[in-house]
Amino acid sequence: MKIAKGTQRKGQTKEQTKLIASGIEKGIAEYKKQQNVKQRDQDKKRKHQNKLKAKQIIPSEEFQSTSKLNKLPWVLLAVSWVGYIALELVFK
Repeated sequence: MKIAKGTQRKGQTKEQTKLIASGIEKGIAEYKKQQNVKQRDQDKKRKHQNKLKAKQIIPSEEFQSTSKLNKLPWVLLAVSWVGYIALELVFK
């Protein structure tokens, strides 16, 4: 209403000012809707790109980390057997 009153012309009635104010409100509401739609589209694109990047990066990292984890139990088993044999030889 402030904007409509600020642009009011001489001889303009209150009804005309109210119509202008409602038009301004509708315009602002439409603009906000358009901006929300644009924001949603940008978020969808950004999320989609992030998912693609994640799919490309994760498999190689998973493979490296799982290969290292698969070796760990075997190394621990070998160390424990070497330790057990060493203790048996020392205390015999």
